[in-house]
Amino acid sequence: MDTAQAVPATAAAQLVADSTNPTIAADIARARTCSESETLCAPALPGLTADDDLDTVINWGLGADSTAYLAEMLTDPAAYGIDLARTAVLYMATGSEWPETRLLVTEFILPLLREHGVRFVQLARNGHLKSAGFTVLDDSRHPDRLFARGPWTLWEDLESVGTVPQQAGTRKCSLWAKGDVGDWWIKQVFAGRPFRQILGFNADEEGRRFGDQVASKIPGRTGVFPLIDWGWDRQQCEDYLYKRFGVHWPKSYCTFCCFPTSMGALPAHLERMRSHPEIAGEVLRLEYTAMSLNPNAKLYGRRTLLELFDPAQPRDRACLDAFERELDMPWALYQVRRLFLLAEDGRRRPVMRSTERVDLGRPQQLARRLISVSQRHGIDVEHDPVYGRARAWVRPRAKVWPMAEELFVTAPASVINKQDKGFEQAWEALVTDSNVQLPLA
Repeated sequence: MDTAQAVPATAAAQLVADSTNPTIAADIARARTCSESETLCAPALPGLTADDDLDTVINWGLGADSTAYLAEMLTDPAAYGIDLARTAVLYMATGSEWPETRLLVTEFILPLLREHGVRFVQLARNGHLKSAGFTVLDDSRHPDRLFARGPWTLWEDLESVGTVPQQAGTRKCSLWAKGDVGDWWIKQVFAGRPFRQILGFNADEEGRRFGDQVASKIPGRTGVFPLIDWGWDRQQCEDYLYKRFGVHWPKSYCTFCCFPTSMGALPAHLERMRSHPEIAGEVLRLEYTAMSLNPNAKLYGRRTLLELFDPAQPRDRACLDAFERELDMPWALYQVRRLFLLAEDGRRRPVMRSTERVDLGRPQQLARRLISVSQRHGIDVEHDPVYGRARAWVRPRAKVWPMAEELFVTAPASVINKQDKGFEQAWEALVTDSNVQLPLA
C-alpha cells in the first residue's frame, strides 16, 4: 500500500492542463536533434559471412592494454600463433571515445593495420533494441579512418531516457554498446564453427578471465588472454607503447563513464575534463537532466560531477560555462511517475517508470508556470536559481515498498516519452484502488 502523503487528484490534472500550450515546430526539431553528433555514419556494408575462412577474432577497445597486444603481435604474427589471413580485429564504436585516443589510433595503429593487411571490422548499433539491428561501419584490410560513432550511440540511449550509467551490478552499458554488437557479428560469421576470441585483459585482471569463461555462451568459442599469459600488467602495457611510439597512451573509456576502474584516478579524470571543457559541459548536462528526473541519478554514486568543479578556478569555470551553453536549448516540463513493487515472494521488483512531456518552452517560463500552479495547490517546489530546474513532488516517495511517487519537473528537452509495459494497470492497482482516500480539491 502506498503510504506517501497524497495531494488532491485535481492538482496533478491541473498541473498538466495549466502547462499545455502550442509547441513550436522549430523548437521541437531542435530538441530532437540537440544531442546528435556531427560525425556522419557510414552506410551499412555487407561485412563478413560464414564462408570466410576465419579462426581468430581480436577484440580491440583502443585502450593501452589491447593496443599493446595488437602492436606487439604485429611484430611477428606467426610467432604469436596468428595467421593474419584468418584473423579479424573487431572494434565496437560507442560514440563517446576521447578525442586524443582517436587521434593516436589514427596516427599510429591504423598505419600498422594497413601495412600488415589486417582485416579491421568496425561495428555499431542501429537502435536501443536488438531488433533494430547492427551496422558494419567499415570492413577493410586497408582502413583509412576510425569511425567515432554509428547510427545509434550509448550517449543517445542514455540521454533519450534521462539517465546515466549505473554503477550497481554488471556493466550493462558495456554489454549493450560492445558485447551485444560483437556477439551479433561473431554469430553471423562463425555460425557455430570453432574460433578463438582474443581479449586484452591485462595481468592485473585475472578475475575478468574467469568471468569471461563463465559468461561465454557462443558455441565454438575459446577465449584467449595473452596479456595475462605474458604477465603484462597495465603499467607494462603503457611502458611498451611509450617505448614503441614515444607517446603516453591514455585510458580508453566513454566521456561519461562512472566506473573508477575504467577512468582511473578521479583527479586524472577531472584533468581530462578540464582539457576538454566542451565535453565536460555535455556530460554535466547529461547528469543534470538525469538528476532532474531522479535526484538519485548522480554520476558517481554519492557524488555529482557538478559538485567537483570549483567556479573560482579558471579551468573549472570554463567547464561550467560550457555547461551553461549546453543548457541554452529548448526545455520541457515532464510528468514522472515511478512504482516500487514487490513480487509474490516478497522480493523487490525492478522499478517501473512513466515519463511524459507535457510542455515545451524556455526554462524560466516553464519554471514560473510550474511554481505558480504548484503554489495554488499547496505543493512545495524545489527551484534551482542557478541553472533553472524546478521540481514539484505531487506524490513524494515513501520509505516502505510497495509505494508510488509522482513529480513534475523542468529539464532539457532531450528525454522522450516512455512508459514501461503494464505501468498504467499497476499504477491504478496501487494508487487508485488502494485504501488511501485522496482528498478532493
